[in-house]
Formats: sequence, structure tokens, C-alpha cells
Amino acid sequence: MKIQKRGFIAVMLAVFVAGCLIGTGIGRLTDDGAGKVAISKSEYKEIKRYKDKYEKVDELWGHIEKEAYSLPKDEDLINGICDGIMAGTGDKYSSYMTKEEYEQYETSLSGSFEGVGIYFSADDDGNFVIAGTAPDSPAEKAGIKEGDIIKLVDGKEYDDADKAAAAIRGKKGTKVKLTIARGDSEKVYELTRDKIVNETVESKMLDGGIGYIKLTEFDDNTDEDFKTALDEIEKKGAKGFILDLRNNGGGLVDSSANIADELLGKGVITYMEDRSGHKEYFKSDEAKTRLPYVILVNGYSASASEILTAAVKDNGQGKIVGTKTYGKGVVQITQKLSDGSAYKLTVMQYFSPNGNVINEKGITPDYKVKGSKKQLEKAKELLK
Repeated sequence: MKIQKRGFIAVMLAVFVAGCLIGTGIGRLTDDGAGKVAISKSEYKEIKRYKDKYEKVDELWGHIEKEAYSLPKDEDLINGICDGIMAGTGDKYSSYMTKEEYEQYETSLSGSFEGVGIYFSADDDGNFVIAGTAPDSPAEKAGIKEGDIIKLVDGKEYDDADKAAAAIRGKKGTKVKLTIARGDSEKVYELTRDKIVNETVESKMLDGGIGYIKLTEFDDNTDEDFKTALDEIEKKGAKGFILDLRNNGGGLVDSSANIADELLGKGVITYMEDRSGHKEYFKSDEAKTRLPYVILVNGYSASASEILTAAVKDNGQGKIVGTKTYGKGVVQITQKLSDGSAYKLTVMQYFSPNGNVINEKGITPDYKVKGSKKQLEKAKELLK
């Protein structure tokens, strides 16, 4: 079987995008010297299938090469194609990351990174709302505050939180410009990146013998740091504690489940279901803290925070105070590709132990209270 060289661009583009023809004999294609390439019949069928699938992409690529006023790099076009494939899923939580973006993403989960020290999450309108700043970070020193909205990073607008975060992070000593909105005004901050120690757990004792533990997100170290904080307030004689999950946009499911295991007796923490109906359960053992506790949540408590909150609520182990949570009840895998780039793809939905849907619904607290100070006071009252 032979194919004309003219159709070879679409074929090779299909090979690049799909990554499915490696090992199928492409390396054995031979030119007969007459403008045709000899391949087997099975190889022809496979190549034709991909050519038909990606022919429009090849056609568009050709127009760009011939007509574009500013000729883009092939790498940028490929990245654009990959971005488009993920956007085509219609899922706001699925995305493509370049090698550099993926490296930054991985670093952010390790407990320390180089950046400006801000935590943010997307609201219902797609705004990147700052949930807090790291102590002594460039962002805190510049006066950036909780509730501010990130409009631009180095003059560029982003619609993906991971990519915005990757653009903000960078080598220590380099600069980044953030356009920040506060109310009706905007201000450009030029910040110098520094090393940020990602302390996701904050703990202290409040008046009346009440402990306080705040989790800003769930990363590789959060569960172990939580256990340490819990041990410390127990040793200090706490009669109960407040677990603050307000503005916690989530993170690693395993970390959240490990913390839930410290709070619950034997039972189900959460279960996840894929599109085929297969279920995966996370369960807690009998051991749990002896202290009573109250969990604080708000509209920016999402994902792994909601797994923990729902587990506590359904198991009747603690009280929930605040406002309804964000409502992100789907799980993404992050998979590295052969060239070092990666993708994040929604593959499962998770449910509360009682089978309640969380995605796009959120969790309603036991005590609906607005206002940060009022929420804290209500939690203290419940522990007296």
C-alpha cells in the first residue's frame, strides 16, 4: 500500500497529537523514489483513520503558515492544539500544561516553591480571588489582601487557575507584575519573587482552652502537619478545637482523607465513581481524636475541603459552621506526557458517605453564619 507524500503532514501531525502510532511501523516507512511511500495495508488503515480525524487541523495549520502576518513557532501551535483539545472537553477543571507549567505545578505541591506567596481560587464567575498570603511573603509585604482579585499576570489574562499560578511563580529574584482589583479600583503590583515555604497548617490556642487549626490547602505534608498540630493542642489541654477550612480550595484527596481518618470513627470518608460505575471507597478506622471539634467553611471551601466536611457531617462527628461550600465534587488525574508536558483530566465524581452529590451543589453547614468574626464566635460557643 502506498500514500502520496502530500498527505504526510496531516499523518505526522496526527501521530504527534495522538501519540498512538509509535510502535506500529512508522519507523519502517520507505520512500520508493517516485514520490510515494510504501507501507503495509494495516498501517495504511491506521494512518488513514488519523489523517481523516486531523485533516482539518492540518488544513488550518497550512493557512497559518501561508497567510499569518506574524508566523508563530511550531511549538506554540502544538501547545495551542493541546490546549484546544482539553478545552473541547467542556470541563473547566481539565487542562493541558507545558513542561515548564507542569514543573511549577509539581513544585507547588512539595511544600516550598519560589513565587510571591499568594493563595487563590476561582469563584463562580471565573475570577481568581485571593484567599490569603503567606507570612512575610512579597505579596503580604506589598499589601495584597484576602478578597482581592487577580486580573492580569504580566499583562496577560488567564482563564485557567493552574496556568495563572505557574505564571506567577518563578525563580527567586525575578519580577512579576500583578494587576489586582479591589472593589472598583485596580492597581499594578511589581513583586520580586522569593522562596516561599508553603506552610499549609497554622495552629494556636484561643481563649477558654479552645484550640484552633487552619488548613490553607492539602499538599504532600498537610496531613502529617495536621497530626502534629492536633497533638500539640491536646498536650496543651485543649477541651476542643476549631478546624478552619475557609478559603481552602482543596488539593490532594489522600491528604484530606488522612485528616478525616483522624477525626472520624470507623466508617466511610467518601467514595468516588467513574463513568463506568466503578466505585472506589476511602474508609477510616476506629481510632480518632477524643476532642470535640467544629469545622468552619465558606463559599471558597472546595474539593478536598468538601470531602473532609461532608465526611464529618454525614458521620455526625462534628458541627459545621459558615456558609455553603463551593461545590467541586469531581476528581482529576494529572498525567505526564512523553515530552515532559502534562494534562489534568476529570475522571471521577466523588460523593459524601451518604451518597449525596457535592458537585455544583456544595455542602450546607449545620449553622448558617455570615461574617468571619461571627463564624468564629459561633464555633467557640458550640465548644463551651
